[in-house]
Amino acid sequence: MVHEVSVGNIKIGGNRPLVLVAGPCVIENETATLRHAERLMSICNGVGIPLIFKASYDKANRTSVTAFRGPGMEEGLRILAKVKEALGVPVLSDIHSIEQVEPAADVLDVLQIPAFLCRQTDLLVAAAKTGKVINVKKGQFLAPWDMKNVVGKIRSCENENIILTERGASFGYNNLVVDMRSFPIMRSTGYPVIFDATHSVQLPGGEGTSSGGQREYVEFLSRAAVAAGIDGIFMEVHEDPERALCDGPNSVRLDDLPALLNKLKAIDAIVKQA
Repeated sequence: MVHEVSVGNIKIGGNRPLVLVAGPCVIENETATLRHAERLMSICNGVGIPLIFKASYDKANRTSVTAFRGPGMEEGLRILAKVKEALGVPVLSDIHSIEQVEPAADVLDVLQIPAFLCRQTDLLVAAAKTGKVINVKKGQFLAPWDMKNVVGKIRSCENENIILTERGASFGYNNLVVDMRSFPIMRSTGYPVIFDATHSVQLPGGEGTSSGGQREYVEFLSRAAVAAGIDGIFMEVHEDPERALCDGPNSVRLDDLPALLNKLKAIDAIVKQA
């Protein structure tokens, strides 16, 4: 049986219904972040899916040095705290170094370890010691069974608040694929698994100085992942992806989200009823 992990009043794992982790890729500014969070809350309340709001305060692994990274940790955490206070929604963001752990833990409900840093022992241990929920994205270079070692590092700090996220595996140049076997394999660690549906259709570095993406495949992969029995779905969303400052090509348009969530909720209900 998969552990239940609590994020505020939201329960993830066990045989609980699907949870959504969603938001714009990066915090573009305070007004836009609050507007996106309000839209997402309205959509999720209408569909009946719990929401954890996600936005990055610093995209530290962009393709180009000139790419927009966000407002930085201090300003970004202030904005996320405002979202949390105004809407009562749990918030998640990436941490990139040990120095960020303590201030981030003061605000965030979930500390996210980026895929490229999932093997960084000192970062995992520092995050785990906060007692916060830790969401670790599986590296594009890792086999799903290797995530048991990541789990072991966090558990060594007596932290059982662990979530694992699949975001695709590198397949040749500028391409990712999703092995559907990874979901049951990663869940066999005993912890909830989330599918990052939008980063899995990313084309890393595919535009030369930025990443491309194929958002037209998000729905197909999401439906398959939910049918495989995952615990949550992760999506980067934007009101106008063509004008997004980060990861627009793989972001889901907010207007398209309700119909997609309704389909995923129906599939999830069938799977977890069995």
